[in-house]
Amino acid sequence: MSAPMRIESLAVKNYRCFRDVSLDDLPPMTVVVGANGSGKSTLFDVFGFLKDALARNVADAVARRGGYRELVSRGEDGHIGIAIKLRESGGRRLAYRLEIGERDGRAVVKREVLSRSRAGERGRAWRLADFREGSGMAITNESACGREGAVEKREEYELDAPDILAVKGLGQFRTFEAASALRSLIENWHMSDFRIADARRSAEAGCAEHLSIRGDNLAQVARHLRQNHSERFERILDAMRRRVPGVVGVETKTTVDGRLVLRFQDGAFKDPFAAERVSDGAIKMFACLTLLYDPKPHPMLALEEPENHIYPDIMQELAEEFRDYARRGGQVFVSTHSPDFLNGAKLDEVIWLVKKDGFTAARRASKNELLRAFVDGGEPPGALWRQGLFEGVLA
Repeated sequence: MSAPMRIESLAVKNYRCFRDVSLDDLPPMTVVVGANGSGKSTLFDVFGFLKDALARNVADAVARRGGYRELVSRGEDGHIGIAIKLRESGGRRLAYRLEIGERDGRAVVKREVLSRSRAGERGRAWRLADFREGSGMAITNESACGREGAVEKREEYELDAPDILAVKGLGQFRTFEAASALRSLIENWHMSDFRIADARRSAEAGCAEHLSIRGDNLAQVARHLRQNHSERFERILDAMRRRVPGVVGVETKTTVDGRLVLRFQDGAFKDPFAAERVSDGAIKMFACLTLLYDPKPHPMLALEEPENHIYPDIMQELAEEFRDYARRGGQVFVSTHSPDFLNGAKLDEVIWLVKKDGFTAARRASKNELLRAFVDGGEPPGALWRQGLFEGVLA
């Protein structure tokens, strides 16, 4: 199986506090830090916006965020812009650019461009699709692009509405390989919004392959792992035993009314406890491990503040498990306020956000000479953060 596409760069314009932000050379795991209100949640919402726009349409995704005037940066008249560059297998690069504006009070796609450059071709990109407000062109023989003597075949297309993404329509057909790959990638992004209360509740009996966004199917995923990936489930249990005092096992049980409940076995007691009676930290840790030990990692995982409810001393170990998830093919974006988690990050994995004149600026920690000198001398990033050497983080 070939590795999934990985985001190499992200550029955002006029999206809330992101008036003009570019993140380049993104590593497999990116750790985002910054003071409250610096834009960490906004960064993650950019990914959520693309997924919502693809699943529904641009107008609906904008409406869910309060409308166009609430989403566009304050005082800006230009269009909202999102551009991502991705690395495909074989070294090819895919670039996707989306511009969103307003027409008759409704958000529309002002411009949508999908292009590809082949490995070893500098400066040459093949424009595979180019659409404006619901109409445009797409190359129908994209596999031939770049071959000597090949002639591009272009067709004009009309979408049902100006707020529908072209990659959504084109991506349904194998003919449009790049659009199909991009659509599949975004559809499988996982932006976690884990809620402990939801994870505690019983669920419909059955199994689930992946943890849901809110974690309300945690018991179903646990059953799936135990039945179909017993070795991986045992690794989760082993990590739980080392990190949560007293917990020696986790099981699922079907109730008389056909519901599935999660139960935790404390070594000091004969009978296991239902999830409602265990600590928030135990639920959160089990959910994190269930997500990170998924046999089929999402192509991109975004998670805000994994440290909540979890003991600080295990944060560095948890950071390494996020990195291992990325090694297995799931690119990771994590935001954190935890110096302990940051101690588990490499300097070139760290981006910090600073609010300046009401808008966000993004900085690479590895490009700061002072931080780099301290890390080279043996100081971990979290310790430097505690000392206030990340400008604006503790503001």
